[in-house]
Amino acid sequence: MVVRTRFAPSPTGYLHIGGVRTALYSWLYARRHGGQFILRIEDTDRERSTPEAVQAILDGMKWLGLEYDAGPFYQTQRFDRYKEILQKLIHEKKAYYCYCSRERLETLRQEQIAAKQKPKYDGHCRGLEKNIPDQARVIRFCNPLEGEVIVDDQVHGLVIFQNSELDDLIIARSDGTPTYNFTVVVDDWDMQITHVIRGDDHLNNTPRQINMLSALGAVQPVYAHVPMILGGDGKKLSKRHGAVSVLQYRDEGYLPEALLNYLVRLGWSQGDQEIFSRKEMQTLFDIKNLNNSPAAFNPEKLIWLNQYYIKNSDPDYIAEQLSFHMKQQNIDYIINSGPALKNVVTAQRERAKTLKEMAEKSRFFYEEITTEQLLPSEIIPALKKLYEAFSQMQSWNEESIHQAIQYTAEFFDLKMGKLAQPLRVIATGQSVSPPIDVTLCLIGKARVLDRLEKALKKQS
Repeated sequence: MVVRTRFAPSPTGYLHIGGVRTALYSWLYARRHGGQFILRIEDTDRERSTPEAVQAILDGMKWLGLEYDAGPFYQTQRFDRYKEILQKLIHEKKAYYCYCSRERLETLRQEQIAAKQKPKYDGHCRGLEKNIPDQARVIRFCNPLEGEVIVDDQVHGLVIFQNSELDDLIIARSDGTPTYNFTVVVDDWDMQITHVIRGDDHLNNTPRQINMLSALGAVQPVYAHVPMILGGDGKKLSKRHGAVSVLQYRDEGYLPEALLNYLVRLGWSQGDQEIFSRKEMQTLFDIKNLNNSPAAFNPEKLIWLNQYYIKNSDPDYIAEQLSFHMKQQNIDYIINSGPALKNVVTAQRERAKTLKEMAEKSRFFYEEITTEQLLPSEIIPALKKLYEAFSQMQSWNEESIHQAIQYTAEFFDLKMGKLAQPLRVIATGQSVSPPIDVTLCLIGKARVLDRLEKALKKQS
């Protein structure tokens, strides 16, 4: 059997981290077993689905590197297939037309509630022989009236549903459009999905879908329903907890490796290991090891992981990612000649938790700076002498810069920091930067001299 998993988001909003975790687990399981990962866009909700949301899903998957082997498939392009299967079920008397009005259904519901019964359709039109084409109607599935559905869930174990508790689900609306539970069944059948990994909010849909699969003579996939992600306060994840678009994490300067590493651990573990490469995740991940209790989202842990990957990844790769944030902040590192981004990464990676922060702190390498800070009068002679030393320097490198600063500080009987700190502010406009010799070397001789000269003129 070839393992085939799928990620099937609805483009009615942004792709958030809960959806990304589901996609990740499905992707990892397929990769571990040499299978296929399918992307399916469930866009039958035409009123709420938008092209922008579809594009955000595709962009998010691409940024995360969760490449799919087939798709994206769109449900709105499969209506002919759904219609074919609906007619098949009608013909085989496994589905039927229902003409009940909204008023009748609401009255039925109120009566059942008053009688302290579970509200459900009473099968009024089931077995009705007449066909009234011109009257408003929906199509309902003939759910078995007796017996039980046993879901052998890979996360929750055996979950048993009584068919008597399930009503005849609407599988096509009055305008002919198919409903979610029906399209999912047909898609999973047609796409030969072997493993369905999804949020446990879908667990109650599973017995209905299994019954429809059985009616179609289809093989039931293996199900794994993953518990939801909660906020640190134990409540449902919301925007204030971090339930935002995955692309916002990109825009805030997170690396895809950090986000995936963080999410894989929200519900799965491998001993005490915290850091996982993509290869390790693919090798080790198994749905049988998923936790059956909700996980709590911890932004501080994600920040820690992001900083780890910034510090320990190939500088060339981080530079490639950093370029996006430089452009986002309108820092033209190409036209405004300056240090290679790789060298900036090497200098700044110990001091930046996100790439957005790194870009913000690196603007001075490429753009003019302004600082209104007044220099202590006792330091000005030393800065003038340092300006002369820098001007005469033949080799502009970290060692020669360090020697010039050290010699000048000793000449004026100053501590190294007493001279380096005002020099840092002049050169960068900031009070914090990488080591002063590294910083000045990257800024470049011409820019350092120009900034020193302007600062000294302001003091006169």
